[in-house]
Amino acid sequence: MTTFYPKRMKFGIFMGPFHASNENPTLSIERDLELIEFLDYLGFDEAWIGEHHSGGWEIISSPEVFIATAAERTKHIKLGTGVSSLPYHHPLVLINRMILLDHITRGRTMLGVGPGALIGDAYMMGINPSQQRRQMDESLTAIMKLLKNDQPVTFNTDWFSLNEATLHIAPFTQPHFPISVAAAQSPSGMVAAGKHGASVLSMSTLRGGERSQNMNDFWKIAENTAKEFGHEMDRNEWQIVIQAFIANNKKDAMEKARIGAGRFQREYFEQTLGTPNVSNAKSIDSIIDQMVEDGAWCVGTPDDLIDHIKTVSDDSGGYGGTLLWAHEWASRKDTLNSYEMIARYVFPEFQQSTINQSNSQKWSMENRDRLVSFREAAIEQAEKDYKKSK
Repeated sequence: MTTFYPKRMKFGIFMGPFHASNENPTLSIERDLELIEFLDYLGFDEAWIGEHHSGGWEIISSPEVFIATAAERTKHIKLGTGVSSLPYHHPLVLINRMILLDHITRGRTMLGVGPGALIGDAYMMGINPSQQRRQMDESLTAIMKLLKNDQPVTFNTDWFSLNEATLHIAPFTQPHFPISVAAAQSPSGMVAAGKHGASVLSMSTLRGGERSQNMNDFWKIAENTAKEFGHEMDRNEWQIVIQAFIANNKKDAMEKARIGAGRFQREYFEQTLGTPNVSNAKSIDSIIDQMVEDGAWCVGTPDDLIDHIKTVSDDSGGYGGTLLWAHEWASRKDTLNSYEMIARYVFPEFQQSTINQSNSQKWSMENRDRLVSFREAAIEQAEKDYKKSK
C-alpha cells in the first residue's frame, strides 16, 4: 500500500470538551477559550468544537456560540463545529447560523456534521437512534442543495420540510466554507462524505491490527462512493483524531497524565457512555499503561509523537490533518506545555518548516574552515589598515 504524505500537514484539536462533572463549568469553559487563544499563538491550524446535551462531561451545547466568542479572541486559527448533530436541527436554520459565523470570522468557519454521538441526547429529544444516520444524510442533502442552488429549494422528509427555501445571505467563503463528515467505526460517515463531496473527520484513533487496516478500507468506501456521485475525495482534507500527551521524557509524561487519563477513560467512556472496559486494566492508574502499549494513546516525547503520527499515516494510507483530543489529563501548566512542545518540535517534521534552517547550518558547518579563514583575514586586514592610519 502506497502512503500519501501531505506537503504540509495541518494540526488542530478536537474539543468535546471533556471536563469532569464535578468541576465548575464556568471556569471549564473559560479554560477552553484560553486554550484556543494559546493554540492560535502557537500556530495551530484548526479547532473543532463539539455539541452535546447530556452526559455531564462535554458541556458545550452550542458550538456556534462558543466559536463566535473564540473568534473575537483569536486571529488566525480556523474554528469548526466538531460536530453539529444534524438530526437535532432544521437544516435551513443551521446553515444560516453557519453562514453568519462565516461572516463574523471572515472565513475562518468550518462545518463538521454527524448524526449525534450521545444516545442520551437523542432520547431526551425523542429521536429514534436507529434513524439518526438516515436523518443526517437527508439534512446534509438539503444543506448542499441550499448552498449550491441559486433557485429556491423544496425538499420534504418525515421530520423537516423546505418550501421554496433560499439562504438568507450568501456565505463569506466562496463557494462555501469547508464541510466535513464525522466517520468513526460505522461506514455511514464515509458514504455520506463521498456522496456529498465533503471531507472526512475521523473521530477515533487507530489501535493496531485489523482496525488500522479498517481505516484505509473506510477511506476506500468514501472514494468509491464519491466516484458514483461524480466527486473526488482528497486525502489532504482527511482529519484523524489522536490522543496524546507530551513531556520532556516518557517517564514524566506517563506519571503526569496517569490519573487524569485513567479517569477520562474509566469515568467518562466506560461508566458514563457505557463503552466496554479496557481489558486487563483493573485500576484507573493502570489504564494508561495498556492504552500506550496497545498504540491507542501516545504518551511520551515529541519523537514518540512523530513516530505515532507516521504509524497512523502508514496504516491509514495517509491523511492531511492531525487533530489532538483536547483532554485535561495533566495539570494546566503541563497540558499547555504539551501543546507548546508539539508546536515547537513535532510541527516541523510534517510541515517542512525547518528545511532551510537545517540546510543553512549544514552549509556553514561544511564550510566553517574556509569561512573562518575569511574572518581571520578580514580582522588582519583591519589591523593593517588601522596601523597605516596612525
